[in-house]
Amino acid sequence: MSSILIKSATIVNEGRLFVADILVKDGYINRIDTSINAPAQQTINAEGLHLLPGCIDDQVHFREPGLTYKADIYTEARAAVAGGITSFMEMPNTVPNTLTQQLLQNKYDIAARNSLANYSFYMGASNDNLEEVLHTNIQNVCGVKVFMGSSTGNMLVDNPKTLEKLFAQSPILIAAHCEDEQTIKANFAHYKELLGDDITIDYHPKIRSSEACYLSSSMAVQLAKQHGARLHILHISTAKETELFDNTIPLKDKKITAEACLHHVWFSDEDYATKGNLIKWNPAVKTAQDRDGILQAVLNGRIDVIATDHAPHTVEEKEQAYLQAPSGGPLVQHALPALLAMHQQGKITLEQIAEKTAHNVAICFQIEKRGFVREGYWADLVLVNLNKPWQATTQNTLYKCGWSPFEGTYFPASIEHTVVSGNLVYSNGNFNETIKGTRLIFTR
Repeated sequence: MSSILIKSATIVNEGRLFVADILVKDGYINRIDTSINAPAQQTINAEGLHLLPGCIDDQVHFREPGLTYKADIYTEARAAVAGGITSFMEMPNTVPNTLTQQLLQNKYDIAARNSLANYSFYMGASNDNLEEVLHTNIQNVCGVKVFMGSSTGNMLVDNPKTLEKLFAQSPILIAAHCEDEQTIKANFAHYKELLGDDITIDYHPKIRSSEACYLSSSMAVQLAKQHGARLHILHISTAKETELFDNTIPLKDKKITAEACLHHVWFSDEDYATKGNLIKWNPAVKTAQDRDGILQAVLNGRIDVIATDHAPHTVEEKEQAYLQAPSGGPLVQHALPALLAMHQQGKITLEQIAEKTAHNVAICFQIEKRGFVREGYWADLVLVNLNKPWQATTQNTLYKCGWSPFEGTYFPASIEHTVVSGNLVYSNGNFNETIKGTRLIFTR
């Protein structure tokens, strides 16, 4: 096994910044001290660099199997580690949908062969696969995903009896996409009658409205409280929804948690004029007031984690008219640089970035020995240079789809090195692909 000595890094961990050396041995953080002089196979001079725990992205769509012309586990995990994301949890709306234990295992097998990042996969819930869901292993699967509102694929769970049973019986965390389908259909019918086929992207947040989000999120919270379920609501897109969540109790004691995604704290509906379908997501990017309210909830603890909802489509798909263009966009390579830019703008501290992208994800999902820079924990680490600006371009974008909604953006900070389970897999633009990531384990 490899050993790495990281010298003189400014470590960002558990609310503190301090300079120290780190010795990594056999995949784990062996020692953290002010000065370590020990033999190692690799030495990194980290003077002037900040070291954070590797980001854990609890919501990605890597499109494999079935949609690999858009993306696959190999390409997107590679882009993720270049962006400082060392672990991901991938969603079940692939083709076929991940609705059986065998299909779930198939994805783990692909990741074991091909993923540079650590990995876990959600079991999918539908209207008629509850028995399969109940067989999910709570120690080595991150959670169950339920679409309480349509998105990509056909995994909408709209049977009230199924939802009641799922919330009452799920052995594991339920991660929910919350948009009320009937509200969306009514909104769409209204604008279709008004505009015909001339509906444009600026109507997206009116069709997939704040009301649709709040109605569904509040119902999910009510179900979770009624049945004592462990609920995690994904990609909060409205300021109003943040009122549903508690910031008065420790995260480890919360049964209902929430996630914000990078695009909902970066973009607003004002950006549709220049970005168009490139920022078409479900739930929709909404007003500047929603964007700012979501960020405030991240900072005050009502929202617990930040993720990406990385969901690639091809340029050709995105260039279609609004009604035909799919929702979703690629983000894993650019999410941490964007957060570091927000830090430079005074919107979020480095300590809060580490908390929301690593510490809290590990706590929410009860991930074994990850998410913190601690002796005895897995060495999932990212070293960043806060004074090395760069511009996102088509040429340096690593997604298989070949584009990014951040193209043209100048970022003030760069990802220099990424260590995954003790292996230096990314360093100054170069990859070491000889060793793959590790399956996440959960202490439940």
